[in-house]
Amino acid sequence: MKKLIFLFVVLFSMNVFSQHEENSIVVKDIETQLPIENAIVFIMKTKQTLISNKDGKVIFALDGASSIQVSETNYEKVTIRWDALKPDLFVIYLKNNSNKLDEIVVSKEKPEKNLQKIISNSRQKLANSYRLKVYVREFFMLDNKYSYYNDGLVNFQFEENQNKSTTTLLVEQNRSYGLLEDEVSNDLMGYNLNNIMENYSNFKYFDPLLDSKTKKEYEFTTTGHPNNKNYYIMSVTPLDKSKKEFDTFEIIYDPIKKLIVEFSIIIKQANLVQIEEQTKVGSKNITRSQIKVSYRIDGEDYYLLSSNEEIAYDLILKDKVKNIQVRNNFITTHFTRQNFTYSDSDVFKEKTLFNKKNKVMTKYWDISGFTATDEEKRLIDGLEFKM
Repeated sequence: MKKLIFLFVVLFSMNVFSQHEENSIVVKDIETQLPIENAIVFIMKTKQTLISNKDGKVIFALDGASSIQVSETNYEKVTIRWDALKPDLFVIYLKNNSNKLDEIVVSKEKPEKNLQKIISNSRQKLANSYRLKVYVREFFMLDNKYSYYNDGLVNFQFEENQNKSTTTLLVEQNRSYGLLEDEVSNDLMGYNLNNIMENYSNFKYFDPLLDSKTKKEYEFTTTGHPNNKNYYIMSVTPLDKSKKEFDTFEIIYDPIKKLIVEFSIIIKQANLVQIEEQTKVGSKNITRSQIKVSYRIDGEDYYLLSSNEEIAYDLILKDKVKNIQVRNNFITTHFTRQNFTYSDSDVFKEKTLFNKKNKVMTKYWDISGFTATDEEKRLIDGLEFKM
């Protein structure tokens, strides 16, 4: 019976998508006329969330009219009314919030102590029972050539827990294109989806900033957000004398709700130079590393909105060195507090989508929440052709 209910939900979703019309929006800066990347487009009728790509573009399916909310941290939020009479491509302009300079935030409490409270509160808020429908995609490069691509429409069921988020993964649809060499397949099999989602929800990346020993290797500074009066920015940089810590953190948070809105972690080029090069077979020498993760605060709801991780490293083999680059995206398209009805056999127990047989029922990637650019489409089509 549970399987029948789950199947009905999938088929119903397919039927709904087939009835909707596709629409396009491009988000631009009203002053510069340039596209805005990572703008949040929220379709209020369907509760779908989309993120604009490098061209500022989103594609969504909608039957009839709906109010649409468009926002980005550095811009004023706008809400428009969309109906079926609009043209296929519509431009929405956002106005920059402000041009004021950063203001140092003065507090009786040390920034590192404040950060500990913010992380703890954010973890507790996320350690709840809810479900996220997420579009996942990964690009892989081997020796500077695109060699593999996968994406999928998946569901993460979060179990309520007082201090820590745990997830169950169900895969609706997925596809994989490209060829991999056997000797590097372990490095090109993609991220462990459950692990990475749990890391985002438990803020695992901040462990060095909370550890009593390693946090001494960093300098903490808090400023007001230059373009959003509701947020603060905490910058955490490794001290010049540090020989162990190389990541630079930027954390945007709501000081009233004590919730993290966005964080980014990068290893700057100057710090990469300080990392000792490894020569042992199997070693990985990082050449680029950056992470950007954002969260949505919607009334009492708080959940992961999007993430982008990029890493590049030289893999030391017996007779040569291979450069591997991976780019991973998570885009939450729907949030609900209604739990899934599923059986154990429905649960995806593999670590990645690498070995899962392609399962395509709809063109889910076109209305996934993150529209591929023309360049990305050419890359994906080229890898599909090689299959």
